[in-house]
Amino acid sequence: MDIKGALTPLTAWKQLFKKPHTITVPFVKREAAPRYRGFHTNDLEKCVGCGTCATICQNEAIDMVPVEGIEPKKGDSGLRPMIDYGRCCWCALCVDVCPTGSLQMSREYIWIRDNPEDFRFIPGKDHPEFLENPGYQSDPRYSFIDLERVPMKELDPVERVEVKPWAEVILGYTEEEARKEAERCLGCGLCVSACPATMHIPDYIAAIAKGDYEEAVNIFYDTNPLPEMCGKVCTRQCEFVCTVGYKGEPVAIRWLKRFASEQFDDLRDVVKTEKEPPKGKKVAVIGAGPSGLTVGYYLSLKGYEVTIFEAFPKAGGMTMAGIPKYRFPIDSLEKQIKLIESVGVKIIYNHRVTAEEFEKLRKEYDALFIGVGLMDAWNLDVPGDDHPQVISALKMLIDVNLGKKVEIGEKVVVVGGGNVAMDAARVSRRLGAEVIVSYRRRLVDMPADEEEIEEAKAEGVIFETQTIPARIEPLENRKIRYVYWKAKMVDQGPGKRPKPVPIKEEEYYHDVDRVIVAIGQKGEFSFLPPDVAEKIVERGKIKVDPETGMTPIEGVFAGGDAVNRVMDAISAIGDGLRAVKGIDRYLSGR
Repeated sequence: MDIKGALTPLTAWKQLFKKPHTITVPFVKREAAPRYRGFHTNDLEKCVGCGTCATICQNEAIDMVPVEGIEPKKGDSGLRPMIDYGRCCWCALCVDVCPTGSLQMSREYIWIRDNPEDFRFIPGKDHPEFLENPGYQSDPRYSFIDLERVPMKELDPVERVEVKPWAEVILGYTEEEARKEAERCLGCGLCVSACPATMHIPDYIAAIAKGDYEEAVNIFYDTNPLPEMCGKVCTRQCEFVCTVGYKGEPVAIRWLKRFASEQFDDLRDVVKTEKEPPKGKKVAVIGAGPSGLTVGYYLSLKGYEVTIFEAFPKAGGMTMAGIPKYRFPIDSLEKQIKLIESVGVKIIYNHRVTAEEFEKLRKEYDALFIGVGLMDAWNLDVPGDDHPQVISALKMLIDVNLGKKVEIGEKVVVVGGGNVAMDAARVSRRLGAEVIVSYRRRLVDMPADEEEIEEAKAEGVIFETQTIPARIEPLENRKIRYVYWKAKMVDQGPGKRPKPVPIKEEEYYHDVDRVIVAIGQKGEFSFLPPDVAEKIVERGKIKVDPETGMTPIEGVFAGGDAVNRVMDAISAIGDGLRAVKGIDRYLSGR
């Protein structure tokens, strides 16, 4: 007989004489540990509604729901997480993976209600008192997300200026690098809200991650007929709202698009196009830039007969004529144009439309789209700015890209701080000149892409900020003197940039061979009849309906730099997509 086993239960009687371990709930409260996992809290202002918390929850305890007072906007879905505590296991994976750090857990764990539905609420909106007793939050030393992007290799600065001046600077990802970078994507889709072309970014990144590059390219062409161009020179508005970027570096969306597009030498063998039956309607497009090519490609697929009239000898608009070839090689563009022409788009080159022909096109075609870009440049508006050695950056870049001989001398000043100024400065370095960039504000205020500024510096471009041109003086031997003032920055109040004010007591100067002006572009609308221009042009831009892209003249649509204020290629593509829907609705009587 097991005597010990028989007597063991009797030893529990000693607990009768000890103080109870339990507490009377809710009358006596025990303070939780500093990192206790109680009910969730959420900073609604910090949260962007990406839904990563809902995606990772293994118990499906989180739903993303709209919240009154929070509207969807670029980079914010407008949704916020609602927690079902009948399912939650308090594992805190949702907190650990939250890219903005808005979601945390409180130390509140005592809460009694009769209605079980009360235990299903939106943290931050409901029970804000939980925010006053913070508990568990993600450890900044660790992350479920790979916060560092795969670096992009590029040519050495000396090599790209002195040895291979027109070779592409960016060398691209290897397959291993691209797939590794693609795996960093959380798939939240907020990037789509920032893309003017609403590209299906999470979908094509997922295709790249699994190595299906043909699928990725076909996803590109759902909404973008120039994906390789965007993979090289896009302003990547999507990356600025990437949720990975809140704690680390945003996913290299642009470089991934570039990688997948470059895997195929002939896109006609890859992109699956399906054309609708002919509709018997004709559309004329003025300008073969990104907006015009977008209109041509998608309307052709819808069964319309499209003819594009282009003033340059090649298609692409300013992406072809204005962007240096070390950023965007011409063979890359031509590969995309071949696909666009293969679906039936007719492009007539070296054809500048006149005001007389404009009216003829309106009569001969069922609809007309204007996508001419901004082909004129602003001048300095200072004494001497009409000197022949003062040239526009736009004209110089076009001449270089079209293969014309351009002589700029040994030393130049580039006036401006945008991407065009950076292009002009870097091209001038490749033409052998010493280059000084004169910009009226601070370096931090420069509108040019940060990477463009850094690459220009690496190539030897000198930056002189807070400098304002005063006048241009002629010198002997075809030289000119660029006279300028230094500027002080004057605060303009909350939400406004400081204003540069010239200090005119003292002047400075540079003796140079050229002054290259890159302070902005404007529309050139001489091809419009005066009565048409009067109706559709306002403050240097063409007016359009924001939903359809139609101008105040019925049947005439417009898009691109001559319409929008952003003035980049992806926004022009977005304008083109809008016009495609507008023209289709107009011609089909809807």
